[in-house]
Amino acid sequence: MSITSAFVLFSVIWFMTFFVILPIRIVTQGDNNDVVPGTHKGAPETHHLKRKAWITTGVSVVLFAIIASIIISGLITVRDLDVFHQLPPLQ
Repeated sequence: MSITSAFVLFSVIWFMTFFVILPIRIVTQGDNNDVVPGTHKGAPETHHLKRKAWITTGVSVVLFAIIASIIISGLITVRDLDVFHQLPPLQ
């Protein structure tokens, strides 16, 4: 796995994890009954974005280590994922 592939893999894992963690424990303006005029009542009042980014980074590092070790070890290859048998046979 090259450096570029590792960076892309980590980025994809990070953003997917971030979008999963983002809505957890969010407090909206509607929950607090303190809606600012011109905003939706579902707009976040407190979002803890910095904390969620750190949690996302920690979870992503663990997931990246597991996935990268599987890829580097060759435990799962592209040929294992070829369910329609479209790759040419090995010579």
